[in-house]
Amino acid sequence: MFVDKVDVLVQAGNGGDGALSFRHEKFVDRGGPDGGDGGHGGDVVLEASRNQHTLAAFRHNKLLKAVDGNAGAKQKKHGRSGKDLIVSVPVGTVAVSEEGEVLIDLTEDGQTAVIAYGGQGGFGNAHFVSSRRQAPRIAEKGEKGEKLTVKLELKTIAEVGLVGLPNAGKSTLLSVISNARPEIADYPFTTLRPNLGTVDIDDDMTVVFADIPGLIEGASTGKGLGDEFLRHVERTSVLVHLIDVYEDVEKAFEVIQKELKEYRVDLSKQPQIVVLNKAEGMDPDELASKLKTLKHIVPRGTKLAAISAKSKIGVTELLYEIKAMVLKHRRKVDKMAEKDTIPILRLPAADDGWKIVKDGDDFIVTGRKIERFAERTDFDSVPGEQRLRDIMRKMGIAHELARMGVEPGQTIRFGTKGKLVF
Repeated sequence: MFVDKVDVLVQAGNGGDGALSFRHEKFVDRGGPDGGDGGHGGDVVLEASRNQHTLAAFRHNKLLKAVDGNAGAKQKKHGRSGKDLIVSVPVGTVAVSEEGEVLIDLTEDGQTAVIAYGGQGGFGNAHFVSSRRQAPRIAEKGEKGEKLTVKLELKTIAEVGLVGLPNAGKSTLLSVISNARPEIADYPFTTLRPNLGTVDIDDDMTVVFADIPGLIEGASTGKGLGDEFLRHVERTSVLVHLIDVYEDVEKAFEVIQKELKEYRVDLSKQPQIVVLNKAEGMDPDELASKLKTLKHIVPRGTKLAAISAKSKIGVTELLYEIKAMVLKHRRKVDKMAEKDTIPILRLPAADDGWKIVKDGDDFIVTGRKIERFAERTDFDSVPGEQRLRDIMRKMGIAHELARMGVEPGQTIRFGTKGKLVF
């Protein structure tokens, strides 16, 4: 089954807790603290693989969870870090957040990206030994791994997309010019999934074509196969719009253009070649009249052609026209890539910034650094809480709370990471 869109829950591994331990050995006087650090949680990594062609593997596996880190132990033993979870997905997979933000876009075989980072392991009490603190009773908790729901979408990597009404001849054309063998029949909707074909145009150029299942009027509202498969032509540099020459060519053109325009990305602005197919038996004057009709309604600069995919009439000329347009797009992409190589210097985001907001009788402290400290604090431990208070004092948070009028007994919340009583 071809699946090109699925929602999954991604859970990176939690960090292991640090150990609170002291040496208790015969003949070892004042052995001191020996609690080891916790191991880091595993990351969840997406890896693009050309051996994967669909997202069907995720239909029944909605949870991608990495391994948690182990807790530290006595004798300064470090907990084992959790193993990363490497998930193979098809080339062209995009990971989108619940807010619609593109998090990852994998366009090359073997490309990897971390979708969720594992939590850091907590420090054991051996980590906090200093000349002033000989016997610390502080051990940190491990951080939680990142957890998020993402939508995985497959967008085919092709440079040319074939679009048109059902039975316009898209699959026939693809089978004639490439090694693809899509299903072909005399009834509508024989193509139920995007088909890819590799086309060699001369000896110096290879282009990947994508045949998109037929659209009908109202596809953007869910009729027919809907516009679900249009995501597979978002990356293309050229659209080849096939029209059955025996149809009302003006209406057929407008129907498809309307669906392309109303897609979430306006695909009607992509370079196009409008092709009248099945023209082998048509009277030349009638064919010329239909081409003239299209010439008056297509956007300026749009190429027109008449072919017969079945008998291969005009197919070679069409391929050379496609080649010229693809080469033009490739040169444009190369120029943009050259510009992108110029280094852009940006100041790194401040990690120790913080903000305090009063919420009723409570005070909410937010900021990446202080929230991480709070998450690693054991609030059931008096020394642990005292360490967090010392950190707040050093960062200036305690001074700002006093300025805002905090009183003993009021609650200080650290985002969603924990709370303490002032």
